Amino acid sequence: MLGEMPHDNAYVKRALETSINVGLVFLLVAICFLILRPFILLIAWGIIIAVAAYPAFQKLRHLLREHGTLAAVICTLILLAVLILPAILLAQNLVHGIQAVTARLKDGTALIPPPPPSVENWPLIGRPLLGLWSQASMDISALLSRFAPELKSVLPGLLSASAGIGLTVLQLLLSILISGALLANAEAAAKATRSLFNRLFDEKGPEFQQLVGATIRSVTFGILGVALIQSAFAAGGFLVVGLPGASIWVAIFLFAAVLQAGALVLIPAVIYEFAIASSTTAVIFLVWCIIVGAMDNVLKPLLLGRGVAVPIAVVFLGVIGGFMAMGIIGLFVGAVVLSVAYKLFLAWLRGADPVGQEA
Repeated sequence: MLGEMPHDNAYVKRALETSINVGLVFLLVAICFLILRPFILLIAWGIIIAVAAYPAFQKLRHLLREHGTLAAVICTLILLAVLILPAILLAQNLVHGIQAVTARLKDGTALIPPPPPSVENWPLIGRPLLGLWSQASMDISALLSRFAPELKSVLPGLLSASAGIGLTVLQLLLSILISGALLANAEAAAKATRSLFNRLFDEKGPEFQQLVGATIRSVTFGILGVALIQSAFAAGGFLVVGLPGASIWVAIFLFAAVLQAGALVLIPAVIYEFAIASSTTAVIFLVWCIIVGAMDNVLKPLLLGRGVAVPIAVVFLGVIGGFMAMGIIGLFVGAVVLSVAYKLFLAWLRGADPVGQEA
């Protein structure tokens, strides 16, 4: 019994040292997380953009005779233009809308045109809508006073959402700059990523690395890319028919399109056009909205990568959860991150050929 004591003491000492080392590692990781937490979302979105843009970056670098830095700068400038130009147009639209409302208030003209008589014949909502619409066209201040308590409760949320949109644009700008830096150092980043996956998954590391890249590009182009294309075509229709608050309609449509429900946003717009515009204009707008709504059925098979399709339920949960956890930019990051986690989990369960497995 006495001879076993030194062995037991050595075992306890090693266990104590191991516990201390593990505790220090966890403490270091926790401190690093607290320091980097404000930047994690930016870095994640920057990585997603860089991975999605990498095939185009490779082609551009080849055209520029392997000048990787110049190709990264050009890609960054293109991405910045894609973000900044719509933001400028949105801001201009809002400013013009505010100026028009101010001018009408000064002139005493009606902000809202009177409703057509056919509104009264609409089922269920016809008469109540006719009364509210008529009151708004004759004296909108009285209508606003009538709903003042409800408006006061909604106003803080609208102001917060407006500030959130500005913050989101800034986050996207920074994320694009991060993606440009990653593309400029693409070889080093790819090597570090390969080492990480080899460390985590051993001999399956390269296959899982390929799966992650394919899933990111699949979701980015197949879900987010299609939503952006649909939003661009919807914006064209809204501007041509002169839909009031077109920029707001476009923003709402973009969020709904990411949720795979963009067609629902087009329904009230079509109803509004049938109420105020001529029959010819309204029918043409209806046909255009049908084309926009059905566009994803054509684009998704073209843009979604083969073998990396992700169920819509996973995308939906990623969008909603990302928005609740991270704000507006989480709409996009959440869908991609959850889709990658889903594909990795399935590949880990199957244990072989993760790239070739179907969802």
